[in-house]
Amino acid sequence: MTQQFTIARLGHQGDGIADGPVYAPRTLPGEVVSGTLVDQVLTDIRVETPSDQRVKPPCRHYKSCGGCQLQHAADGFVADWKVEVVRTALAAQGLEAVMRPIHTSPERSRRRATIAVRRTKKGTLAGFHGRASDTITEIPDCHLLDPALIAAIPVAEALALLGGSRKSVLAVTLTLSEGGLDVAVRGGKPLDGPLESILAQATEKHGLARLSWDGEGIAMRHAPVQRFGPANVVPPPGAFLQATKDGEQALLKAVLRATEGAKRVVDLFAGSGTFSLPLAQSAEVHAVEGDAAMTQALDQGWRRAQGLKQITTEARDLFRRPLMPDELTKIDAVVLDPPRAGAEAQVNELAQAKRPVIAYVSCNPVSFARDAKILVNAGYTLEWVQVVDQFRWSSHTELAARFSLSPKT
Repeated sequence: MTQQFTIARLGHQGDGIADGPVYAPRTLPGEVVSGTLVDQVLTDIRVETPSDQRVKPPCRHYKSCGGCQLQHAADGFVADWKVEVVRTALAAQGLEAVMRPIHTSPERSRRRATIAVRRTKKGTLAGFHGRASDTITEIPDCHLLDPALIAAIPVAEALALLGGSRKSVLAVTLTLSEGGLDVAVRGGKPLDGPLESILAQATEKHGLARLSWDGEGIAMRHAPVQRFGPANVVPPPGAFLQATKDGEQALLKAVLRATEGAKRVVDLFAGSGTFSLPLAQSAEVHAVEGDAAMTQALDQGWRRAQGLKQITTEARDLFRRPLMPDELTKIDAVVLDPPRAGAEAQVNELAQAKRPVIAYVSCNPVSFARDAKILVNAGYTLEWVQVVDQFRWSSHTELAARFSLSPKT
């Protein structure tokens, strides 16, 4: 039975929400919509009264592809909504902050994507999964990805033909690097001698910089270098990397602004050196990261670079063994960029350590707000928040923030 609803607001996943609650994907506040209600989700949606913020999606794949959630909304609306998501998360903890103007990465700027590839009777099918679906949508005109990634999708298809199974979907992560295309494959056939030889030949044939298969290195023709500040780094296969170079630079600019003047910095959840290496142009840095391969890559990048101050590295699980206050006594500023879960254990120790400045980079406003509350309760001031939208047209929101401690605290 068809029912009608008025959308009141957007949820954290970008879905419209009507009273009930009723969840209506790809709708906007104020719209009157109709459809079939299945549990709490409206399906077969028809927009009866559109919002003045509704626009024609720029990408022809939007209707079937699950890679974006908000292409039907005007850019200004999306920007304001993402800032409001952060503001609302802070308000839930009784906090507020100065919100710097949002930075949005341009179209076609994603330098990394994981392509789903399935072998078929006629060959392969490659693209992104549909929304909440196992269906794969081809994306030859994707407006998110750098054109060089679009051009590399046939490589993912070729690898599926060589080592994929008709029973499962291959996940092929394509990353642009200074040395060429860096490819990491998951879900393929078990690696044996003959398959390894075939894949090594494919690496040469397709001109790949590097190929790894379920975590095992196959071949490296050229170093898949990522440049962090003045340093060239070769991250381990599949290592964390900011989605766009533009977004990375926006976050870095905020971190450098937050830590300006610091002479000794600790970088927590440092990855392969996204922030550590640029920071080392003016400060000594101690970089801590749970993945030893990433700390090794960071260290090698630092040793090959010119003109950087001392960087020391430490492989350490900061969830189980956070840095303690007595390990931070000589530090002027702390930088931390944890995963979506946030850094509650580490932040509790930072609250006791009372370092003058903390620059916090987050990909989850809710866990950030929780951690921010701990710091504010310990006497820190949340000075400002910089929202960065490098996952354009998605519900994903990133930010950088500065906390400062009064000398009297």
